[in-house]
Amino acid sequence: MSLMSEPGATKTSRYHIEDRPRFRPVDLLRHWEYLLAVLLLAVLAINGLLLPHFLDPYNLADSTFNFSEKALIALPMALLIICREIDISVAAIIALASVAMGVANQHGVPPVGLFAVGVATGTLCGLLNGVLVTRLALPSIVVTIGSMSLFRGLASVVLGDQAFTSYPELLSDWGQGYFFDVIPRPFVVWLVVAALFALALHGTRWGRRIYAIGNNPVAARFSGIAVDRYRLALFALTGAMAGLAACLLTGRIGSTRPNIAMGWELEVITVVILGGVSIAGGIGTIGGVMLAVLTMGMVTYGLALANIPGIIMTIVVGALLLVTIAVPRLLSGRRSR
Repeated sequence: MSLMSEPGATKTSRYHIEDRPRFRPVDLLRHWEYLLAVLLLAVLAINGLLLPHFLDPYNLADSTFNFSEKALIALPMALLIICREIDISVAAIIALASVAMGVANQHGVPPVGLFAVGVATGTLCGLLNGVLVTRLALPSIVVTIGSMSLFRGLASVVLGDQAFTSYPELLSDWGQGYFFDVIPRPFVVWLVVAALFALALHGTRWGRRIYAIGNNPVAARFSGIAVDRYRLALFALTGAMAGLAACLLTGRIGSTRPNIAMGWELEVITVVILGGVSIAGGIGTIGGVMLAVLTMGMVTYGLALANIPGIIMTIVVGALLLVTIAVPRLLSGRRSR
């Protein structure tokens, strides 16, 4: 008996196996980024219905001033958390960098030099955090809580009861200005930097190694990855971005005060975790962080238009932080059961 079928015979099979699963629209909701996109659209739709001037293009453009500096810090913070580290001192770095710019301005440093002073101060602060974490093997959360008090204290000692003002026009042009009289410059800066971060994290070997470190630092070290070098570089990068945010924020408000950027670290961490970055490390995307930034920004903008007190926003931020940490843990527990 031959096992070969006769020529011309039709082949029938009881089962049909597809090369890949059939696409269903509901599958999109299993991805955190798509859920955030749906949430962003819902926030825009609800606020647009309830608030008459919410969807005005000029109002929407101006609303980005309120979150662009925080969004800049969220990008390197996402990389740090993916790498199983964290930096609680970012807001204090902004304060110290702004104070350094004020001192430099009083000593006649040219406007372009003020940007260099701000970024350099932030980078040095980040390097200090990174050295303490990598060389002394200290937990990053403990190190950065201590450095937060150190940096904020130094800024307060230098400032005292006064405030630095009379910054050059170039600084205010970048902090308050527009491209084509429509798009705020800080927002464009954030978009450009976010594109660079996305390319580095998702399209280079450097980014793949960050994921490897976040998933298993010990295995990454045995694979030949210089884990401490990457961590040190990420802390320095976070400090540099905080310094850049200090330049834009100082230009926007036109002064340096002791309480500048107070409490921003909680909002930045909330946005990063809301964007799908796992607090346990190894998971997260720049796209998710950008969607979270826009969602939180639109929520804040809507609350401001509705004249809701700022303390309500603090409650919303705290609740979102708890929910975004607890929900993935609950879902993973249900899957394991």
